[in-house]
Formats: sequence, C-alpha cells, structure tokens
Amino acid sequence: MIVKNEQQYLERCLESAQHLVNEIIIVDTGSSDGTMDIAKKYTKNIHSYDWVNDFSAARNFAIEQAKSDYVLVMDADEYFEAGVDLQEDLKKDYDYYVFNINNHMKFNRSFIHTAVRLFRNHIGLKYENRLHEHLNILENNSKYSGVVSASTIQHVGYMDEKILEEKKHKRNLPLMKLEVQENPTAYNLYNMGKTYFGMNDFKKAVSYFQKSYSLGKDKVYIPELLTKLAFALHETGQFDDAVGILVDATRIFPSETEMKYIQGVIYARNGYFKDAETCFHKCIELGDQGTMVTEGSGSYMAHLQLADMYEKTNQLDKSYSERISAMKVKGNAAHVLQDYLQFSLKINQSSDECKQIIEEYYNLNTIEDLQNLMNILYSLRHSLLNHYLSKFNITTEPHIHTIAKIYSKDKNLMRTTLEDINNLSNRENIQDVLLLAYVFKDKSVMDKIQFAMNLGIKEMKIIKQLFEDEKMTGSINTSLQNVLFTLCKQLIMIEEFELFQELAQKLIDHDSKNVLNICKILSEYRFDELAIDMLVVMYKESPNHPEMIRLLGDLCLRNNYLEDAELFYTKLLNLDSSYEAYERNFRLYESNNDKEAMMKIGKAMMERFRSAAWVQPVYDAHLLSFN
Repeated sequence: MIVKNEQQYLERCLESAQHLVNEIIIVDTGSSDGTMDIAKKYTKNIHSYDWVNDFSAARNFAIEQAKSDYVLVMDADEYFEAGVDLQEDLKKDYDYYVFNINNHMKFNRSFIHTAVRLFRNHIGLKYENRLHEHLNILENNSKYSGVVSASTIQHVGYMDEKILEEKKHKRNLPLMKLEVQENPTAYNLYNMGKTYFGMNDFKKAVSYFQKSYSLGKDKVYIPELLTKLAFALHETGQFDDAVGILVDATRIFPSETEMKYIQGVIYARNGYFKDAETCFHKCIELGDQGTMVTEGSGSYMAHLQLADMYEKTNQLDKSYSERISAMKVKGNAAHVLQDYLQFSLKINQSSDECKQIIEEYYNLNTIEDLQNLMNILYSLRHSLLNHYLSKFNITTEPHIHTIAKIYSKDKNLMRTTLEDINNLSNRENIQDVLLLAYVFKDKSVMDKIQFAMNLGIKEMKIIKQLFEDEKMTGSINTSLQNVLFTLCKQLIMIEEFELFQELAQKLIDHDSKNVLNICKILSEYRFDELAIDMLVVMYKESPNHPEMIRLLGDLCLRNNYLEDAELFYTKLLNLDSSYEAYERNFRLYESNNDKEAMMKIGKAMMERFRSAAWVQPVYDAHLLSFN
C-alpha cells in the first residue's frame, strides 16, 4: 500500500486483508494524521517515501520491498468482505489477476470497474504513469497470462464528494498535464479527457477523447471512452454527433448496458421519448453488465428514467408502474423511495396505499432505515411523517413534530401548532411558517417572515395583502413569485382547496400572465378539468402562445379529448418546429389509429430529424399496413 492521511479508512482495509496475506508493506508519502499509529498495529514493515508527483514511482518502491511470491495492491479506502479467499485464485497459477472493484456511492448506489491488483512478484511487472498508474501488462500482454479473480474489492472513496473534488483539482489535472506532455499515448490522452470530463470542462474532454480514439481503437477502455465522448458532445450542444456515436457504438458493443443507458438519457433530455423508451427497455433486458457498470443502469435506474419519461408524456399509469418496479428492485435506496413518494403526492394517492407500498418494499430493519424514511418524509412534507412519528413513538427535534402536524391534513391538529410556531425559526422552515399563517390568517409572524425571507417593505406589503380581502398591488419580483407559487402547491398538498382558489385568483387578478403558472400547478397535481377550463379562456385571448398551447394539448390528450388535442397540437406545429412537437402529434395520431396522418408526419420527421432512430422502421411498418 501507499498511503497519506488515511486514518478514516485504513483500519478497515488492514483488518479485512491481514488474514489473507503473509506480509503487509506500507509506504507513507507524508501523513500528518493518525495513519501511522493505525499502520503500526498491523505491521512493522513501514517505509517513508518522498513524494515526487508520481504514483508509479511510489508503487514501484513499495513492490521492491515485497518478499512474497505474489503482490496484492490495495488503497486505504478499499476492503474485502468476509469470506474472500485469495488462495483459490493462486491455485490457477496465473501471472496476474483482474479484480472487480465495487465503488460505493451516495444514495446506496455503486458502479464497478476492473483493475489488476494481484500479480506474480519478480517477473518484471512494474507500474507506469504518474497518474492512473497501471502495470506494464498492456504493452506486454502476450508475455504474461492473466484471469479474472473470483473476489471483489469494495471501494468507499466515492462516498465523499469533497474528496473527489479535491483530487480532481489539486492532483489529477497537474499530474495528467505532465504525463500527457511526456508521454502522449492513447491511454494518457483518454485519462486526460476523463480528468476534464470530471471537471465538467466538456469541450476539452471532447478534444482529448477524440485524439485518444484515433490512436487506439482496440483498447479495452473504448466503450467507456465512446460513452463519455458522446455525453461530452451532448453537453457542448452537439446532439446529433453524440447520438450518432452511440448508435454505432451500441451496435459494436451490444452488451454494454451503461452505453445504452447514456444513449437513453441523451434522447430523453432532448424530447426524443420514443427512442429513449427503447433504450431503457433494452437496459432492463440486458441487466447490469459490461466493462463499465453503474449499479441500476440495467434495472431500477432504467425504471426511474422510464417513469419520468412516461410522466412527461402523460402516461401516468405506466409512470406509476415503473416506479413500483424500481421499488421492487431497490426500495431501500433513498432516492428510489423519495421518487415514489413524491409522485404519490402528485397523484393524491391515499395514505393507506402509500403505507402499503412502503411496508412491502422498504425494509425497516435498523435505526438508520427509520432515520432515512423520516428524512425523506420530512423533506417532502409528506402527510405520512406524522403517522410514522406516532407509530414508532419517535422523539426528535420539536420543529419536525411541528412540520408533521402541519402536513397531516388535519385542520385541528394544524391549529395546535400555532403555539409551536417558534419551533420553526430557521430559514429552512419559513415557507412552512407562511403556510400556517396563511391558513389561519395569523399576522403575528410577519416580522419572522420578513427577516427570514429577507423581504423589503414593498414585498411585505404584498404578503400582508394576502391576509386581507383586498387586491394585491405593486410589482412582484421573481423571488417573491416563487414563494407565492410554492404556497399554492402547499395548499393543495394539505387539501386547503378553497384557500388555494383564493390565492390563485389574487395572483391572476394581479397579473393575467400568472394563469399559465397556476395551470401548471393544477396539471402537476392532476386537477386537469379546472386547468383546461382556465387555459381555454387564455387561448381565446392569446391564441399564439406555444407554451400554453402545448400544455392545453397535453391535458386534452391525457383526458382522451382527442379532437381537441389534435386542434392544439396542429396549432403547436405551426408555432414550434422542434422534434418534441412532432413526436407529440405522432403520439396523438397513434392513439387515434390515424394511419394516414401518421404516415404524413412520419415522413416529415425522417426528413427533418435524422437522429430519430425509431421513425424509419415504424414508418415502414405502417406503410406496409397502409398498403
């Protein structure tokens, strides 16, 4: 091992490895914390090494100290789980062994990469490269024999994003620049591209990825290179080029789930939902496999992508089904549970149904599991927060109990929180203070609201007008506008519909342009009929407003008003020439089984949007059927 300031992780690593090896060699490159105290508990074979900005040099120095027949290399933030037996690998008598390394990330996710970590000593194997150091196997592959190990190394370094940022900016870039300058190989250019990619400098990343690919099209890392190149191209506004690369690459590497997943993400971000749908279904079919594997790309993450896409295309039953599929696979992942619960609020799913889903797919086995559930319910202001606090008799911070009562949908219980309003003293809860004050028209907290929201005299005048039977006057800036529209959502969440209607009317009377935002909120929480009625009035006054027409068409299609949807979508095409407008129309004609219209718009899409892969085969199929 080479180490520096690794007291946070080192003990777990050495504890997991000490019974698997004959000797432990630690090379320290300048620790100033308790790293060496921990190391001395496990070995006396400790060496100091002056850091020369070269990981390979330090690794090779460590290897030189090894006396055993084989060398195992680990980082301090890695460990083996119980039951690993490296002797089973060594019975195969290979020169080197490639390990799967399971990288743990936040939100209970992980991804796997591979690296040689166990190899025969004294046969000329050594490390190369200042950064992204690797054994000299690539250049001498025919000389050495290798195999994939049956064991997996666990890596927790990706759990701390701050450490990653520090490594990117303070270490990777200067060392990679030096390495590329001295040795501009395909591998080094690839890693230079990855460095810029990790820093979100996608333009430079594209340049280095392209140079690397031109020098080494047969390298094992090509699937990852092409995937990252395509993503970087997309981030620099080159959608067609990005898709073109992935269409070709997925044909060459059909088993690379992550590549297909990123292709789906790029399609979805640009409104190419039919192509995205095909990609994510293929990911689920493949499962998590390939040379680069991010956990969930072939399962629950693909389900969540489909859920989001179906929601955007008004296929709510499918959206719900995909979220349940994700829960079945990974219900204990915080972001999966949060995604489901957030959607449950939008569709106004009953508390009993939500409890049933949680109890079926979320395991409450530990205090940490319960804490995660409480954190999610609190962050969403979900009505079930009060239920679980009571069910498990949880004693926690007073403001959490207050929030639970506010969003319980019980008016009497809400009223008791007026006395506890001082519990909500921080900025995080000030929107909740405003909600509670508005529900009971309590003006006593105006000073608290003004201070926490940093509102001026003009803004406070408007806030006070909310509590009076008078019109709102004066201009509303963007910040205050967000506060008021969030208040509208909160009123719907606690089922104070009369108060929502009162506030919405005040906002519309103040500025008729607010109709669209109010209707977006109504649409989000499935009050479709009311939104349609309001939008129709707006349409008569502003018949050429693309965003309004798009929403009106979506609502009509969602509620099976197909003739009305056709009217608005046709109108939309005259105002919006984007791909998304065309796909909306195709979906409508598909719902109507209007083959002639499908043929017409399909032909137009093939001429205008070359990156839409689904159009040609569907068009050909309908052409045969039509004939």
